[in-house]
Parts: sequence; structure tokens; C-alpha cells
Amino acid sequence: MEDTPSPLEQIRRRLALLVGENAAFDGWTGAAVEAAAAAEGIDPVQAARLAMPKDAAGLIDVYIRGVDRALEIAFPPERIAAMKIRARIREMVWERLQIQAPAKEAVRRAVAILAMPQNLGLATRIGWRSADLMWRLAGDTATDFNHYTKRLTLSAVYGSTLLAWLGDDSPGASDTAAFLDRRIDEVMQFERFKAQWSGSGERRLSLTRFLGRLRYPPR
Repeated sequence: MEDTPSPLEQIRRRLALLVGENAAFDGWTGAAVEAAAAAEGIDPVQAARLAMPKDAAGLIDVYIRGVDRALEIAFPPERIAAMKIRARIREMVWERLQIQAPAKEAVRRAVAILAMPQNLGLATRIGWRSADLMWRLAGDTATDFNHYTKRLTLSAVYGSTLLAWLGDDSPGASDTAAFLDRRIDEVMQFERFKAQWSGSGERRLSLTRFLGRLRYPPR
């Protein structure tokens, strides 16, 4: 059973997604925290000074943890059980985008902030954490090398799809949906690719090229 979160952690969880929505207007700053706190009837001083990080990267981390929790709520075991593995992964990636839609402009800023050299370590941890959550929700129990390759591949797929979505103004983000479907098809081919991968350094290099194509696919 999960431990009961501390009072400050409870505040962070209540404000996480709202901070992102307000960051679309106020940036990833204390002003976004205060606006979110006011909307929730929480003392802004308590929220800004005690519960929430002071820096933009820390606020982004809290926000993405909120996205992860919302995703977990959206995919209870009974929903997962009725879906095939391709649909599980595809729908989780799509749901993440829908959760972030109210904060799309803030997410755009967040991507730029996490791309800064001082934040690359955090960005890597965030990407891995989200990919790990999606695979665990999908029912993955691998503990061998597959555990890592699956998460690396999904991180690349999600990262490229997120970038496509941020630049997409098509109705209902239909261009992003088509892009995602193509990337998911490549994920489903991964097991066949992996069978050709073991052994030589040349094949190991092929894995790097494969992941690169997922993250930066040809137009």
C-alpha cells in the first residue's frame, strides 16, 4: 500500500496540473504557483514558499509527475485488460497529450527549458520515468535487457510525438495522431528488429540508428 503523502506533497499533487495551466500565461514561475493556489483555495505563500520548487525545472518536474498520476488514473486495470498491447501503448501516449492540452504553451516552454545543458540530466530522468510508467501500466514485467530497450524505444516515440503535437494545428491534432500511429507501428516491429541486433558492433550501431529514426523520423 502506498504511504500517505505528507501535507506538502498533497499540496504539490493538488497544484501540479494547475501550475502548468497557469504557466501558459505566467511562465514556470512563482506567479503560476500563486495563481494555481488561489484557484484551489490554498494559501499562496504556503504553496509557493514551502510546497513547490523555486526553480522552473523543478516546477516542470512536479507538473509532469501530475501528468503521470492523471495517466495512471485514466488507465485502471479493467480498462487495460480489454486492450491489445499496441492499443495500450498508443492510447497512453495519446492520453498524455490530452492531459497536457490545457497547458500546451507551457509545455512548449518546458521542452525548451529541459533542453538546456544544466537540465539534461533531469530531462532524461523524467523521460525514463514516464516511459517506465506507461510500460508498467501496459502490463510489462520484463526485468532483463528487454526492460531497458522497451523504455528507450518508448521514450524516443513519445518525445518525437510530443514535438509533432506542439507544432500541430490540424483539426483534432489529426496530423499528430497519424504521426503517432506510424511510430507505434515501428515499436511493434521492435522485437523483430531486436532478433537481428544481438552480437556484432555493427548491429549495435543499427540499434542507435533505429532509435534515432524514432526520435527524429524523416518528414
